[in-house]
Amino acid sequence: MKVVVLTTSYPRHDDDPSGRFVAEAVERLRERGIAIDVVSPAVFGSFGLAEAGGIANNLRRKPWAAPLLVAAMTRAVRKAARDAELVHAHWLPSGAVAAFSGKPFVVTLHGTDVALARHARPLARAALRRAREVIAVSDSLAGEARELGASSPRVIPNGVEIPTTSEPEATPPEVLFAGRLSEEKGIEDLLAAAAGLRLVVAGDGPLRAKVPDALGFVSRDELARHYDRAAVFVCPSRREGFGLACAEAMAHGRAVVASAVGGLTELVEHEVTGLLVPPRDPLALRAAIDRLLADSDLRAQLGAEGRRRVARTCGWDRVIDATLEIYERALRPHVSD
Repeated sequence: MKVVVLTTSYPRHDDDPSGRFVAEAVERLRERGIAIDVVSPAVFGSFGLAEAGGIANNLRRKPWAAPLLVAAMTRAVRKAARDAELVHAHWLPSGAVAAFSGKPFVVTLHGTDVALARHARPLARAALRRAREVIAVSDSLAGEARELGASSPRVIPNGVEIPTTSEPEATPPEVLFAGRLSEEKGIEDLLAAAAGLRLVVAGDGPLRAKVPDALGFVSRDELARHYDRAAVFVCPSRREGFGLACAEAMAHGRAVVASAVGGLTELVEHEVTGLLVPPRDPLALRAAIDRLLADSDLRAQLGAEGRRRVARTCGWDRVIDATLEIYERALRPHVSD
């Protein structure tokens, strides 16, 4: 089977965090014998829209580039799909383009794309209805996809590597945040809550100026070391389709504090695999962090159960098995063919 993966976010080098989860899925699908041609900004160019900040933010500065990007993506995917059986689009706008590929397509929804689609419902509805299969990375996101017109979205979470070993926590204890430094990720709420704590921030983004000590985006190996060192991992997002960094921290056996939003509520079961707090509530966030920092036994208990939960639901073998099943379903004879 040959599949074209169409995405607006894909790593440009080994330690580029952009679309890393897409690239890791591609690698594992290839290991299963699937021939994959990746069509990303490295192929079609993005007129500056896929640079730092993300397409949604960059479109505000360059709205004129949107039709150019769509045209370039369409040409590239049609060319790549000539000898392919299926197109797998990541993010809903890519799904809209994949509809013109001339081949059956599936689309994976990751979160931000669905939030933006609320402002373009007719376009979103058309793309979702033309897709042979719609994948959502969480139950919460699947519910939003149904509201936009997807008839029966399938839930397949992002895959997560489960480390076989881990290092002990740092002394004194550290609190870790990893991700984009932006409003929707709740970094401002964390800064308000973290006064006096040993806070480590691995990430970059539009609010970087508010976090002068941030490390920027770090390599995968360095991020793994930070997960191991952390006593508490904090995910204070104001909205979240899945919560990949949270899942990765849980895979390392770290106790997590997360906002009770979106896909985070499916990863973090309060008092079982972590602690949930209301979004936009620095006081509740600080209270949960302090509680974990004061109780090493609770940290160990929640971390161990969180690791088991992620291994059971997000392990790569399960994710790839489910993805291949979707591919097979998408290629079955279709009444509109």
